[in-house]
Amino acid sequence: MIDVNNVEDGANDNISEEISVDNSQNDLAEIEWQRSADGSYSPSSYINRDLSLLQFHLRVLAQASSSRHPLLERLFFLIIFSSNLDEFFEIRVAGIMQKLNIGDVSTSAHGMRPSEVLNEISIITHAAISEQYRILNEDILPALALEDIRYLKRDELNAEQSAWMKRYFTEQVVPVLTPISIDPAHPFPRLVNKSLNFIATLEGKDAFGRDINLAIVPAPRSLPRVIRLPDELTGGKEHHVMLSAIIHEHIGELFPGMSVTGCHQFRLTRNADLDLADDVEDIAKALEGELENRRFGDKVRLEVTTDCPTHISEYLLNEFELHDNQLYRVNGPVNLTRLLFDFNIPALRYQPFTHVVPKAFRREMDKSDKSTSMFAAMRKSDVLVHHPFHAFSPIINLLWQAASDPKVLAIKQTLYRSGTNSEIVKALAAAARNGKEVTAVIELRARFDEASNIAVANYLQEAGAVVVYGIVGYKTHAKLMLIVRREDDRIRRYVHLGTGNYHAANAKVYTDYGLFSADPDISEDVHKIFQELTGMGKPANLKKLLHAPFTLHEKLMSFIDDEIAHAKAGKRSHIIIKANALTERRLIDKLYDASQAGVKIELILRSMCCLRPQVKGLSENITVRSVIGRFLEHTRVYYFYNDGDERLYCGSADWMDRNLFHRVEVAFPIENKKLFKQIYQDGLINYLQDNTQAWTLDGTGVWQQLQPAAGEEPHVAQEHLLKTINRVEESS
Repeated sequence: MIDVNNVEDGANDNISEEISVDNSQNDLAEIEWQRSADGSYSPSSYINRDLSLLQFHLRVLAQASSSRHPLLERLFFLIIFSSNLDEFFEIRVAGIMQKLNIGDVSTSAHGMRPSEVLNEISIITHAAISEQYRILNEDILPALALEDIRYLKRDELNAEQSAWMKRYFTEQVVPVLTPISIDPAHPFPRLVNKSLNFIATLEGKDAFGRDINLAIVPAPRSLPRVIRLPDELTGGKEHHVMLSAIIHEHIGELFPGMSVTGCHQFRLTRNADLDLADDVEDIAKALEGELENRRFGDKVRLEVTTDCPTHISEYLLNEFELHDNQLYRVNGPVNLTRLLFDFNIPALRYQPFTHVVPKAFRREMDKSDKSTSMFAAMRKSDVLVHHPFHAFSPIINLLWQAASDPKVLAIKQTLYRSGTNSEIVKALAAAARNGKEVTAVIELRARFDEASNIAVANYLQEAGAVVVYGIVGYKTHAKLMLIVRREDDRIRRYVHLGTGNYHAANAKVYTDYGLFSADPDISEDVHKIFQELTGMGKPANLKKLLHAPFTLHEKLMSFIDDEIAHAKAGKRSHIIIKANALTERRLIDKLYDASQAGVKIELILRSMCCLRPQVKGLSENITVRSVIGRFLEHTRVYYFYNDGDERLYCGSADWMDRNLFHRVEVAFPIENKKLFKQIYQDGLINYLQDNTQAWTLDGTGVWQQLQPAAGEEPHVAQEHLLKTINRVEESS
């Protein structure tokens, strides 16, 4: 493949040692692990997947207390933690509870029983939520108040503001409220997943002479959870009141002639995973039915405020058939995900930056029409974009250019997360209306984007595009675009391959790589994959791309075997993997084998890691780090030294069972020497140098945040890229 020792532009003799990397190791952990005669490792060799994911959420929470981030960004991290934890309960905890219902038996490599995992989760999350609200009440809210951003409590309102709040309740809230009494004719209502609700205790008789003791008041989802007070009442300041405070203050007006003796907000979390059979005849129709069920899945968590009386919380637990350890008392609003944070106060936000466009797409001209042509640039050389440091616009521009280009015959695209307002979707629709053969492979089952993807499918079909939903039982997770163009009586293909979704908003906050290429072999491979997705037949025989569920896992295993062979031969061996997660057991076992053979292995994993690094005898040569910062790390890069003939792939797949065996994924080689070096340095070495926003994992499963050593300059990988890419592009 490519020997980056010989890259142009005067590289040092060995790029892997071009930048000094601090890989100082902690003391090795001593874990009671064993290896069986068949080569398998004992359960103690692995970290539980769900507990590892929960540790990632804790690393996100830690950002909310870090003064390195501007104040409003810290609030955003607090909100993201709430959103992450919601999904964790809706999907992961709900799944473990289902396993427990079948039997309390371990079915995973780590050996923990479902009951043990749920107990650990309960202990960790209760402590984490207490810390979350401590940060909110003791750090964030007081600091916001100093900036005149306030979430006012009822007793903090003056007379004029209280009068306005009463009018708001009467005019805006009451017309859409539906109080529900609890009596023999009105059983406890079926509440929607994660909805805000109030339970009121009552005294007296209603209009029909009945003694009603309890009522439930669901807060309408059509109303905002945070309401800004009018400027004339605040002097133009950012002063707000919570919807929960408005309802609480005036709830007595919903029960005329009765006394409200108590009012307490609560929120119920349900199982939100979709259960779709593999033998459905119409995926879209089946999903539409399942989406309604998501709102009313099995109960998994109850949240109440800290002042909720015990007898009320116990009543709710009994009603929802939940246990005490599934009750979470919070010192504030029960749903922080709806808290406002996006105030236009630049001093409290990250410094904005320019999303640059690679110079190849700014300067390359097409000789035939003398206009800037992305096709001409791609014919000349592969072009790399690194989001969000590079703009997402080249992807959109390429599609629009193809949509109006008379030479373009066909466009094929995978869509995983998108929306009908997406420029990508609009360009595909325009191409179809212009007579291009447009094929969209839409993965309807992208979690929590199912409804949006169904709308996209309908929109494109109405425009005349061919829409297919991939393969039942295998999510289409690959990020592929193929454009077929007639040039001088011959057919040429152009492709874009990426590590992230075709979603412009995500591209501003997720780090991802995208490769634009006219390489004939890669283009032919992409063409064959689309044939697989839209037709039938045997797996395609690809020349350059690695393809799940067929060849990707096998090739990764063989690449590690090659490093093992080199190490045993006394040669240098090195593996660097950057991905979101590592959970697949056979790859973990192979990395353990490689470590014991002497292979140096550096893993940069955003979230889950089931491998135990730095364990004596097991994984002494493996280090694991996670970088949490301004942007969500999402790039997947696989590097193998290969005795100097280095291999470097980017791809859509994490090292997880679902990606490697149950999804359609693609990994693509980086063969251009300049781009190879760029990804190696910016995407790998740069992150291994981070000593400020990086966390390292030890063999016991504990994550520790790094700090610059005495006299050492702080190095923040993402900030380095912001400075470097902008400076390089602007000076080009």
